[in-house]
Amino acid sequence: MPADFIQHSKAAPFGTTERAAVYEAIFTRRDVRSNFLPDPISDEVLARLLSAAHHAPSVGYMQPWNFIVIRDDERRREVRDLFVAARQSESEAIEPDRRDLYRRLKLEGICETPLNLCITCDRSRSADSPLGRFHNPQMDLFSTVCAVQNFWLAARAEGIGVGWVSILETEALKQLLHIPDHVVPIAYLCVGHVSQFAPKPDLENAQWGSRLPLADLIMSEVFSGSGEKALKAAAASSR
Repeated sequence: MPADFIQHSKAAPFGTTERAAVYEAIFTRRDVRSNFLPDPISDEVLARLLSAAHHAPSVGYMQPWNFIVIRDDERRREVRDLFVAARQSESEAIEPDRRDLYRRLKLEGICETPLNLCITCDRSRSADSPLGRFHNPQMDLFSTVCAVQNFWLAARAEGIGVGWVSILETEALKQLLHIPDHVVPIAYLCVGHVSQFAPKPDLENAQWGSRLPLADLIMSEVFSGSGEKALKAAAASSR
């Protein structure tokens, strides 16, 4: 962890400035596709981001993640070729009236960033311990997603953009990156300094979708249960 990190051992809330910084990272995090700068990311900064990812919660303390750092230009071009092929097949599944908009969306920055990162889940790492996975064996996958989120939020705090490229055929990516059968690629990320972070998510700016009202997603006691009027009112007035 960073040398200047102040550990909070007591169960007290963060101070006003610290708390605001956490929420600022959450609310201004973006899935970045453009505005990348050519500036390299130092090993010191990248190590901090990976340390944040490595400190993610994991069920049964299994820590199933690995981090493949990809800098080679040719390999990244090959990954982009995979993206282009996958996007073509995905576009055929898009509703016809939205297909033109889909094709105009910028959905990756694979060759525009100084490095890419593939975060994987080693499904054999906790094979000897069923703790937390006996009834829910997919928890190792969910734990790895927590590592992705930690990396993303830490990157935002460092002023570094991250774009998640999900339009990739898994087996083709595994073959290209020599990922063994028992390991699952969870996230392929484009990582780089940026000139700016968009005020709103790109897909919202492109009118692909909009953020759902939080109050509409809160249920009471059971699915679709009514109630919690005060909480819903507070949620409606929150950011």
